[in-house]
Amino acid sequence: MSATKPNDFPRTERTAVRRKPDRGSYDRDLIYSILDEAFVCHLGLIHDGQPFVMPTNYVRDGDRLLLHGSTASRLMRTLASGAPLCLTVTLLDGIVFAPTATGHSVNYRSVVVLGKAEPIEGESAKRAAMRAFVNHVIRGRWEQVTPPTEQELKGTMVLQVPLLEASAKVRTGFAVDDAKDYGAAWTGVVPMKWTAQTPLPDPRGNPAIAVPENASNYSRTR
Repeated sequence: MSATKPNDFPRTERTAVRRKPDRGSYDRDLIYSILDEAFVCHLGLIHDGQPFVMPTNYVRDGDRLLLHGSTASRLMRTLASGAPLCLTVTLLDGIVFAPTATGHSVNYRSVVVLGKAEPIEGESAKRAAMRAFVNHVIRGRWEQVTPPTEQELKGTMVLQVPLLEASAKVRTGFAVDDAKDYGAAWTGVVPMKWTAQTPLPDPRGNPAIAVPENASNYSRTR
Protein backbone atom coordinates (compact mmCIF):
# COMPACT_ATOMS: atom_id res chain seq x y z
CA MET A 1 0.00 0.00 0.00
CA SER A 2 1.27 3.51 -0.70
CA ALA A 3 0.08 7.09 -0.54
CA THR A 4 -0.94 8.14 -4.03
CA LYS A 5 -3.85 10.54 -3.51
CA PRO A 6 -3.29 14.26 -2.82
CA ASN A 7 -5.44 14.08 0.33
CA ASP A 8 -3.53 11.18 1.90
CA PHE A 9 -1.48 11.64 5.07
CA PRO A 10 2.19 12.33 4.36
CA ARG A 11 4.53 9.46 5.10
CA THR A 12 6.79 10.91 7.79
CA GLU A 13 9.84 9.49 9.50
CA ARG A 14 7.71 8.87 12.57
CA THR A 15 4.71 7.23 10.87
CA ALA A 16 6.49 5.19 8.20
CA VAL A 17 5.56 1.49 8.49
CA ARG A 18 8.87 -0.38 8.55
CA ARG A 19 7.89 -3.92 9.51
CA LYS A 20 5.88 -5.41 6.60
CA PRO A 21 5.70 -2.05 4.78
CA ASP A 22 3.42 -3.59 2.15
CA ARG A 23 0.71 -3.67 4.81
CA GLY A 24 1.11 0.01 5.58
CA SER A 25 -1.16 2.74 4.24
CA TYR A 26 -1.47 6.51 4.55
CA ASP A 27 -4.84 6.59 2.81
CA ARG A 28 -6.98 9.13 4.66
CA ASP A 29 -10.26 7.42 3.78
CA LEU A 30 -9.01 4.07 5.07
CA ILE A 31 -7.62 5.59 8.26
CA TYR A 32 -10.84 7.48 8.93
CA SER A 33 -12.97 4.37 8.32
CA ILE A 34 -10.94 2.43 10.91
CA LEU A 35 -11.14 5.27 13.44
CA ASP A 36 -14.91 5.52 12.90
CA GLU A 37 -15.54 1.81 13.40
CA ALA A 38 -13.27 1.31 16.41
CA PHE A 39 -14.54 2.11 19.88
CA VAL A 40 -11.59 2.23 22.27
CA CYS A 41 -8.18 3.75 21.71
CA HIS A 42 -5.00 3.40 23.74
CA LEU A 43 -3.18 6.64 24.54
CA GLY A 44 0.53 6.55 25.15
CA LEU A 45 2.28 9.43 26.92
CA ILE A 46 4.99 10.16 29.45
CA HIS A 47 4.12 11.73 32.81
CA ASP A 48 6.92 12.66 35.23
CA GLY A 49 9.30 10.38 33.34
CA GLN A 50 6.99 7.37 33.55
CA PRO A 51 5.45 5.94 30.37
CA PHE A 52 1.70 5.28 30.54
CA VAL A 53 -0.66 3.63 28.07
CA MET A 54 -4.29 4.28 28.94
CA PRO A 55 -7.48 2.96 27.30
CA THR A 56 -10.22 5.49 26.63
CA ASN A 57 -13.02 6.37 24.23
CA TYR A 58 -12.65 8.95 21.49
CA VAL A 59 -14.53 10.30 18.50
CA ARG A 60 -13.38 11.50 15.10
CA ASP A 61 -14.90 14.85 14.23
CA GLY A 62 -13.72 15.81 10.77
CA ASP A 63 -9.94 16.16 10.74
CA ARG A 64 -9.57 15.92 14.50
CA LEU A 65 -10.10 13.45 17.33
CA LEU A 66 -12.01 14.42 20.46
CA LEU A 67 -11.21 13.18 23.95
CA HIS A 68 -12.94 13.96 27.21
CA GLY A 69 -12.52 13.26 30.89
CA SER A 70 -12.57 14.76 34.34
CA THR A 71 -10.71 18.02 34.90
CA ALA A 72 -9.06 16.21 37.84
CA SER A 73 -7.71 13.44 35.59
CA ARG A 74 -3.92 13.11 35.49
CA LEU A 75 -4.18 11.86 31.92
CA MET A 76 -6.26 14.81 30.76
CA ARG A 77 -4.12 17.40 32.54
CA THR A 78 -0.95 15.95 31.02
CA LEU A 79 -2.44 15.90 27.54
CA ALA A 80 -3.78 19.45 27.94
CA SER A 81 -0.26 20.65 28.74
CA GLY A 82 0.80 19.81 25.18
CA ALA A 83 2.65 16.59 25.96
CA PRO A 84 3.37 14.48 22.85
CA LEU A 85 1.00 11.54 22.48
CA CYS A 86 0.65 8.35 20.53
CA LEU A 87 -2.90 7.08 19.97
CA THR A 88 -3.62 3.63 18.56
CA VAL A 89 -6.72 1.63 17.64
CA THR A 90 -7.04 -1.95 16.40
CA LEU A 91 -9.87 -3.94 14.84
CA LEU A 92 -9.47 -7.74 14.98
CA ASP A 93 -10.88 -9.28 11.79
CA GLY A 94 -9.79 -12.90 11.99
CA ILE A 95 -7.59 -15.64 13.48
CA VAL A 96 -5.25 -17.17 10.90
CA PHE A 97 -4.58 -20.92 11.21
CA ALA A 98 -1.25 -21.83 9.62
CA PRO A 99 0.36 -25.21 8.95
CA THR A 100 3.28 -24.36 11.24
CA ALA A 101 3.28 -23.16 14.85
CA THR A 102 5.15 -19.96 14.02
CA GLY A 103 3.02 -19.18 10.96
CA HIS A 104 -0.17 -18.41 12.86
CA SER A 105 -1.31 -14.80 12.72
CA VAL A 106 -4.32 -12.50 12.88
CA ASN A 107 -6.08 -10.35 10.34
CA TYR A 108 -6.50 -6.81 11.57
CA ARG A 109 -6.87 -3.15 10.76
CA SER A 110 -4.96 -0.69 12.91
CA VAL A 111 -4.15 3.02 13.04
CA VAL A 112 -1.40 4.97 14.77
CA VAL A 113 -1.84 8.72 15.33
CA LEU A 114 0.94 11.00 16.58
CA GLY A 115 0.43 14.54 17.77
CA LYS A 116 -0.55 16.81 20.62
CA ALA A 117 -3.89 17.60 22.25
CA GLU A 118 -5.41 21.06 22.59
CA PRO A 119 -8.09 22.05 25.14
CA ILE A 120 -11.48 23.07 23.77
CA GLU A 121 -12.63 26.17 25.62
CA GLY A 122 -16.03 27.84 25.90
CA GLU A 123 -19.37 26.35 26.83
CA SER A 124 -20.81 26.23 23.31
CA ALA A 125 -17.68 24.62 21.82
CA LYS A 126 -17.50 22.05 24.63
CA ARG A 127 -21.20 21.29 24.32
CA ALA A 128 -20.86 20.74 20.56
CA ALA A 129 -17.88 18.45 21.12
CA MET A 130 -19.79 16.45 23.76
CA ARG A 131 -22.72 16.11 21.37
CA ALA A 132 -20.40 14.70 18.70
CA PHE A 133 -18.92 12.35 21.27
CA VAL A 134 -22.24 10.96 22.52
CA ASN A 135 -23.63 10.54 19.02
CA HIS A 136 -20.48 8.69 17.95
CA VAL A 137 -20.85 6.17 20.77
CA ILE A 138 -24.61 5.81 20.18
CA ARG A 139 -25.99 7.45 17.05
CA GLY A 140 -28.86 9.82 17.82
CA ARG A 141 -28.51 9.45 21.59
CA TRP A 142 -27.91 13.15 22.34
CA GLU A 143 -31.45 13.97 21.24
CA GLN A 144 -32.90 11.26 23.51
CA VAL A 145 -31.32 12.22 26.83
CA THR A 146 -30.87 15.17 29.18
CA PRO A 147 -27.94 17.34 28.02
CA PRO A 148 -25.09 18.15 30.43
CA THR A 149 -25.62 20.96 32.90
CA GLU A 150 -23.34 23.98 33.11
CA GLN A 151 -21.74 22.48 36.23
CA GLU A 152 -21.15 19.14 34.49
CA LEU A 153 -19.48 20.92 31.58
CA LYS A 154 -17.22 22.81 33.98
CA GLY A 155 -16.12 19.50 35.51
CA THR A 156 -15.35 17.98 32.11
CA MET A 157 -12.22 18.63 30.09
CA VAL A 158 -12.58 18.25 26.33
CA LEU A 159 -9.51 17.97 24.13
CA GLN A 160 -8.97 17.90 20.40
CA VAL A 161 -6.14 16.17 18.57
CA PRO A 162 -5.60 17.54 15.04
CA LEU A 163 -5.08 14.66 12.61
CA LEU A 164 -1.75 15.56 11.03
CA GLU A 165 0.40 12.42 11.30
CA ALA A 166 -1.24 9.01 10.96
CA SER A 167 -0.74 5.67 9.31
CA ALA A 168 -2.68 2.42 9.01
CA LYS A 169 -1.54 -1.19 8.91
CA VAL A 170 -3.76 -3.96 7.58
CA ARG A 171 -3.40 -7.72 7.28
CA THR A 172 -5.83 -9.83 5.26
CA GLY A 173 -5.92 -13.31 3.81
CA PHE A 174 -4.54 -16.69 4.81
CA ALA A 175 -1.24 -18.01 6.14
CA VAL A 176 1.92 -17.28 4.17
CA ASP A 177 3.89 -20.44 4.99
CA ASP A 178 5.81 -22.27 2.29
CA ALA A 179 3.78 -24.71 0.19
CA LYS A 180 5.86 -27.65 1.49
CA ASP A 181 4.50 -27.06 5.03
CA TYR A 182 0.87 -27.64 4.08
CA GLY A 183 -1.03 -30.89 4.49
CA ALA A 184 -0.52 -31.97 8.11
CA ALA A 185 -3.12 -29.70 9.77
CA TRP A 186 -6.25 -27.70 8.94
CA THR A 187 -5.48 -24.23 7.66
CA GLY A 188 -7.77 -21.27 7.17
CA VAL A 189 -9.21 -18.20 8.86
CA VAL A 190 -11.78 -17.85 11.65
CA PRO A 191 -13.45 -14.49 10.96
CA MET A 192 -13.98 -12.27 13.99
CA LYS A 193 -16.65 -9.61 14.28
CA TRP A 194 -17.77 -7.51 17.21
CA THR A 195 -21.56 -7.59 17.35
CA ALA A 196 -24.04 -6.15 19.84
CA GLN A 197 -26.20 -8.48 21.90
CA THR A 198 -29.84 -8.10 22.99
CA PRO A 199 -30.26 -4.89 25.06
CA LEU A 200 -30.82 -5.37 28.81
CA PRO A 201 -33.25 -2.82 30.32
CA ASP A 202 -32.18 -0.94 33.44
CA PRO A 203 -34.44 -2.08 36.31
CA ARG A 204 -34.74 1.56 37.41
CA GLY A 205 -35.82 2.68 33.95
CA ASN A 206 -39.35 3.40 32.74
CA PRO A 207 -40.77 0.08 31.48
CA ALA A 208 -43.25 1.98 29.29
CA ILE A 209 -40.43 3.31 27.09
CA ALA A 210 -39.63 0.96 24.24
CA VAL A 211 -36.06 0.02 23.37
CA PRO A 212 -34.91 2.61 20.79
CA GLU A 213 -33.72 1.54 17.37
CA ASN A 214 -30.18 2.73 18.05
CA ALA A 215 -29.99 0.19 20.90
CA SER A 216 -31.90 -2.72 19.34
CA ASN A 217 -29.86 -2.42 16.10
CA TYR A 218 -26.61 -1.12 17.51
CA SER A 219 -23.66 -1.08 15.08
CA ARG A 220 -20.18 0.43 14.98
CA THR A 221 -20.21 0.94 11.21
CA ARG A 222 -21.49 4.22 9.78
